[in-house]
Amino acid sequence: MTINCLAVGMEPAVSLFHSLSDATRLAIVRRLAEGEARVVDLTRDLGLAQSTVSAHVACLRDCGLVSGRPEGRQVFYSLSRPELLDLLAAAEAVLAATGEAVTLCPRYGVVADGVGA
Repeated sequence: MTINCLAVGMEPAVSLFHSLSDATRLAIVRRLAEGEARVVDLTRDLGLAQSTVSAHVACLRDCGLVSGRPEGRQVFYSLSRPELLDLLAAAEAVLAATGEAVTLCPRYGVVADGVGA
């Protein structure tokens, strides 16, 4: 008997990990772990276009991972869930424990993305 993982309530976890699976969104989360920032700050710190940063911040905000605090005409973004820092720390521990295995994964590793090919 095959069990469909989506049939047993995995949708929220899949959505969470999917929201963090983009390198730009992950970089934004890591930067916001250091403290709140405006889109202009993220653009400067990450070396990305404003439209790219805005789109990814909007995605993270829609997922409930980032919140904005308006101040005048500016919005300061921060992580809305401090537990996200624990998740990132746990991910780093798993990556350290698996060594090169995740990076070399034929399906999701950097070679599969064309980075190491």
